[in-house]
Amino acid sequence: MTEQFYDSGFSPEAGSVPDECALPWIDERRYLIGGELRQWRGPLETVLSPLYVDGKQREIGVCPSLTETESLAAVEAVTAAWDNGRGVWPTMRLEERIAHVEDFILRMAAVRDEVVRRMVWEICKPLDDCRAEFDRTVTYLRATVDALKDLDHVSSRFVVEGGIYAQIRRAPLGPALCMGPFNYPLNETFTTLIPALIMGNPVIVKTPRIGKLLYAPLLSAFAGAFPAGVVNILFGNRNVAIPALASGRINVLAFIGSSNAADALRRFHPSPHRLRCVLGLDAKNAAIVLPCADMELTVAEAVSGALTFNGQRCTALKIFYVHASRSKEFLDRFSEAIGKLPMGTPWKQGVKITPLPVPGKVNELQGLVDEAVDMGARIANPRGGSFKGTLYYPALVAEVTAKMRLHAVEQFGPVVPVVSYTNVEQALEAVIASPYGQQASIFGTDPDAVAALVDPMVNQVCRVNINSQCQRGPDVFPFTGRKDSAEGTLSVSDALRVFSIRTLVAAKGSSLNKEIVSNIVRLRKSNFLSTDFLF
Repeated sequence: MTEQFYDSGFSPEAGSVPDECALPWIDERRYLIGGELRQWRGPLETVLSPLYVDGKQREIGVCPSLTETESLAAVEAVTAAWDNGRGVWPTMRLEERIAHVEDFILRMAAVRDEVVRRMVWEICKPLDDCRAEFDRTVTYLRATVDALKDLDHVSSRFVVEGGIYAQIRRAPLGPALCMGPFNYPLNETFTTLIPALIMGNPVIVKTPRIGKLLYAPLLSAFAGAFPAGVVNILFGNRNVAIPALASGRINVLAFIGSSNAADALRRFHPSPHRLRCVLGLDAKNAAIVLPCADMELTVAEAVSGALTFNGQRCTALKIFYVHASRSKEFLDRFSEAIGKLPMGTPWKQGVKITPLPVPGKVNELQGLVDEAVDMGARIANPRGGSFKGTLYYPALVAEVTAKMRLHAVEQFGPVVPVVSYTNVEQALEAVIASPYGQQASIFGTDPDAVAALVDPMVNQVCRVNINSQCQRGPDVFPFTGRKDSAEGTLSVSDALRVFSIRTLVAAKGSSLNKEIVSNIVRLRKSNFLSTDFLF
């Protein structure tokens, strides 16, 4: 039965792929630099899907394997578009930049199905979740436009203080390099790309390590919607990111990935103190289950929080501290819930567990589980930790201790470590000792017990969730982290601020200065000095 179960989800027959997910071979040789869709004639990278079809891992296409030469050409393009702050894009009126972004949104919406189909095959995210990611991204872009209008409304008047007249607005920082993750290859990249763009920064996008081909349908949309050099799209790995940073002409690094990778990247910049970094990094989000927890609610949130998209989310719940008096009940309920999770291809109705896209991930997870078991932990659910190819059955690992790597390492996969505690201070101390500080969840019904954890936890993590899983949204909420988990804050409005800097034009209130400023504003001689109200 187990073998049949794996076969049905692991290696579908070619004829069983639904039309809405059918994907022909993709031969993509274009990349975008300086407003030009260039044709690549060099080495190509073969893109493999995590899915096996008819028993063989599916090759879905090829894309350019770009080099330092193309990286530096993109640097030249953004440098020209920036032109030391004098370029058309950074000096453009806000309403004009907004018009370009709105044009892009329409072009992007036209290729929705193609982007979604490629996402399904590249990262094996469930089809409905891929559609939701695309739609959420479009919603985020529109919300960013609205947030920018609100931000500018505050700046559309002059401030008078101590006899000095000033207009305070936000100005761009300069060329930016945006690098998103594989798990949300579209949404997480665009949550930095679009705010950076709309604030006036020309941008280089290095496509995610996994999730490259889904950017191909968007190349023409970027080329058509923005002036030359404002958006540049590079296929490749760190070999295209490093030369761009080493050039010293990148002012902003937006990166979502590991803290080790972020540290390594920023060191390549010759003046790292000048490099503004916006980083979403590692997380080991903890859940503390109190003796008073409503266990039905807790397990429902825990299963979703730990195993949605195989646990491949920075906001996933990655370790559970459960009071000893409730530990057996928690494990029994969690194990039962895992057994009901649909598993298989990303187009299977209601699927929750799909093949893992990162090469070698199954072996990595198994190494963590095997070590924990060797050190005294146990797998608490039937078939937990079994696997075939890229498909890994969730492992609920009980009796985990601080000596095990599974206690400290961000597993980023369908492995759920559970620690039993007798005093809540043990769980709190573990959160304090963790190098990560993104979010945490508290499950309990006693207000006093929950409150006793809230106050110390808000000084360890940046979001405390009560009786609910960790999550990023709604997108208007701040999204950040302490310790090794993040640098900078993202949300619809915060992102606009993080990719810009407060700048002002000031003048003493003399008759001459009043006349000069009034003339500039009335005759719209400046794009910065303006009292225009954006509707």
